[in-house]
Parts: sequence; structure tokens; C-alpha cells
Amino acid sequence: MEAPLAERIRPQKLEDYISQSHLIGENGSLTQQIAKGIIPSLILWGPPGTGKTSLAQIIAQESKRPFYILSAINSGVKDIRDVIEKAKQSGGLFTTKNPILFIDEIHRFSKSQQDSLLAAVEKGWITLIGATTENPSFEVIPALLSRCQVYILNAFTKDDLESLLQRALTTDTYMASKNIELRETEALLRLSGGDGRKLLNIFELVVNASAEDQIIITNDRVFELVQQNTVLYDKSGEQHYDIVSAFIKSIRGSDPNGAVYWLARMIEGGEDVKFIARRMLILSSEDIGNANPTAFIMANNTFQAVATIGYPESRIILSQCAIYLATSPKSNASYLAIGTAQQLVKQTGDLPVPIHLRNAPTKLMKELGYGDEYKYSHNYANNFADQEFLPDAVKNTPLYVPGTNSRETTTREFLKNRWKGKYGY
Repeated sequence: MEAPLAERIRPQKLEDYISQSHLIGENGSLTQQIAKGIIPSLILWGPPGTGKTSLAQIIAQESKRPFYILSAINSGVKDIRDVIEKAKQSGGLFTTKNPILFIDEIHRFSKSQQDSLLAAVEKGWITLIGATTENPSFEVIPALLSRCQVYILNAFTKDDLESLLQRALTTDTYMASKNIELRETEALLRLSGGDGRKLLNIFELVVNASAEDQIIITNDRVFELVQQNTVLYDKSGEQHYDIVSAFIKSIRGSDPNGAVYWLARMIEGGEDVKFIARRMLILSSEDIGNANPTAFIMANNTFQAVATIGYPESRIILSQCAIYLATSPKSNASYLAIGTAQQLVKQTGDLPVPIHLRNAPTKLMKELGYGDEYKYSHNYANNFADQEFLPDAVKNTPLYVPGTNSRETTTREFLKNRWKGKYGY
């Protein structure tokens, strides 16, 4: 059976690699390491279909090292030990040519499986390259993470995806033999979600479904065929990103029915309980926040509980939490506030801390006036003293705008009474 299009046009050389210029561009953080062949153990973290496997293979090829590959979905400790034993025989601590072990979806490895890698990485028997779509801070054990450098891969941009389509048209023998006109690409790009593999899968589906001598690809044609072939999204676990999106949006939209439905879809699909619980934990702060601070406590307790209990009982806990979050008042005020503050910092740089707010641990600092005129709030009526807490260049800049829910309405009144119109309160 012929390999899928995504496999047929997989880049074999660094110059053929699309995107991730921050890693493999002229001044990329991996470029010099690859050129010298001195590769550290590393974790490639990024969305699906952004070239993690291709990059690992290119690194091995460019550095002329033996390359072993395991998938965390179907490999166990025995498989790891077998590869390590082979690696010990072909490389070692005193050579820069020690083999590379690539583990796809390393976040799916259990603690014991990850533990089995430690000695081999520590002693230099292998160079580990792990690929993950999940935050390695949560999913990779600290002992292993501390021995690896983490590199972040970005989702493909529109230009990257269009370049990928052009490569498929010109370099793949089968595609080049067809008379294909890419009249419209918006549907292909939108449905891909920045996932290069998904883009090529959809593109191949559309081409193979067309019997005409001239294949004209339009947005309507793409949507029509994708709707008829929804199984496309079930093949490689890609659909769970669409389903968790629907799950989060249902909770954000205060619909417990939609939330429970999409939760059931994830549970029936065997989704990781921690993946679901982590998404709810993020949402509890991003979309509910101080409109109901207990939501964060509920979500955090849910995460800890399901990590301990697992399936099938965790479905009840997940359902309770999802319904609670969906029926909670909503506010993204905290999310907007930190975004606005970060943008302000980027625009204004490292502004000096006002003198009255500075710490004065030494005699010289005290002589220079550090901390002078600072008002200790508890020495004033209602534990409040009117003073400036922002740098002079940005003073009076409003960053936090309370939401319109009942709790933050009370917060707004509290701030209004304190600041008397400052910051817009």
C-alpha cells in the first residue's frame, strides 16, 4: 500500500524543512548544534503536525547517528531496554556518535517507563529526543526533564501551510502527474488548524476523490468531501483537539448539556483524564476567574482526584466539575488584565521601580532614599493609603477592569471607594 502524502514528502534535509526558523534558521538555537553534531537530549514540544518527527530524523541524519524510534502508545519498558542495550553496543559516553532514541508522544509514558530512560540519558548511552503535544512540565518527570533541553515548535502559519501544499504539488510524483488547480485554499488551511499532516491528509482526500482530468480545488468542494469523510479526523488522535475545543466552548458558553456531551465523547474515546481535567483547570481561571473563585479550587481538586482514581470512576468527578464550571458566572477579566499588562511591559521596557516602593536592605540604600515616603497601608483608615504603585511613565494606566458579574460588581465598588476615579474605577 502506498504511503500517505505526508510521509511521501517528509523532508530529508534541513534545507527542505518548513517553518521553525527560530530553531533551524540561520541563527536558530538548534542550527549550530546540528552543524557540529553535538546534540543534547531534548524535548520537542508543539502542536500535532508541526514537524517534530521530521526534525528528529533530520538531526540524526545530519549528525550521522544511529536512529531508533519508539511510540509511547505501543511501547513498554522492555522495548526501551532493548533499544538501550543496542545503543550501548553501538555508541557510548566517549563518542559524539551515540545513537538517538526518538520517542513519539513521550507524555503518554508512565513514570516507570520514563524512569527506565534516566540511566541511559545520564551516562550518555543514548541521546533522547522526545516529542510531545503536552506541556512537558506536567507530563515529563522532573528527573528526566532536568536532563533535557526543551524546544518549542510553533503551529504552521498560513505561509508555511501554503508552502507545504506547493511542495506536495511539485515534489510528489503522484500529485505532479495530476492536473491540479488550487483555485481556493481557505478551507484547506482552516480545516488543518495549523497541522501540516492534517492539511496534507485533507488535500490527498480531495485529490483522490476527484475523477476529472482537471482537478479544481475550491472551498465548497473541500467542505463537501470532508463532511462525507469525517473518519479522517479519527485516524491519529487529531480529532480530540476539535472535541476538547467544543467542550471548552460549551462550558464557556454556560451550557452544561453541551459540556457533558463532549465530555462523554472524550471519555468514550479513551482520552487521558488528566488532559481533560487540566483543560478545566485552565478554564476555571481564564473564563470564570474572580466571578467565582471557588471554581478554581473545584477544578484543582478535580485534577488531583482523577489523577489518583483514574477510569471508570473519574467520569463522575469530571462530569460534576464540568457542570459546576458551566453553571458558574463567567469573567475573563483576569485573563485580559495580564495580557494588557504584558503588552504594556513589552511596549515600555524595564521601567524603574518608584523609589518609595524599593527595598532598602543596606545602609547605602537607605541613605539614597529607598523606601522613603512609602505608606504602610495598615497604619491608615480602612487599611488603605492613596499612593502610586506603577512606574511614573505608566501611572494611572488601567489594567484590571472588573467584569459585570455580581462578585466583580462588588469588587468594582470596593475599588471605586478606594481610588475615587483613578484607573477608571
